[in-house]
Amino acid sequence: MSKWKVGVISASDSIARGDRVDDRMPIIRHLTREWLQVDVAVYRAVSDDMEDLQEHMIELVDREKCDLLIVTGGTGLSPRDVTPEVTAWVIDRPVPGLAEEMRRAGLKQSRRAMLTRAVAGTRGNSLIINLPGNPKGVEICFNAIGDMLSDALHILQGTGEANEDWGGLHW
Repeated sequence: MSKWKVGVISASDSIARGDRVDDRMPIIRHLTREWLQVDVAVYRAVSDDMEDLQEHMIELVDREKCDLLIVTGGTGLSPRDVTPEVTAWVIDRPVPGLAEEMRRAGLKQSRRAMLTRAVAGTRGNSLIINLPGNPKGVEICFNAIGDMLSDALHILQGTGEANEDWGGLHW
């Protein structure tokens, strides 16, 4: 089993300023241990500023060599919610199925899940996913895709095929 390097950016003005504790990080740490058997290696709290977010996302993928970058927060409809736009600038290729599955799972809990604009994609050999800023939303969305993250990283990095039995189907 590969040991993935996971980075997390919390996009939040109040967390970046130190006015609020990052209540989503304990959940993300638990879920990365559960689904990927690794802890978060790199963490940043960044304001909801497009340039700051872009700089930190590129740093964690290109320089810190994170295999998986989770960006939590900034996926809603408020004017300061810019995470999806910045992610679209940073990624090379979108992976819409991950975002679609997160929204589908969220809709089972709340119709407001259809208002999330979270995206997922790749940059080089790294996978970048957006999660909501709400701790319960983080849990729901991560659990919706957790079983596919290791497979996605193996395929993306050319370290093996997916472990899932596709029932004879080749996607």
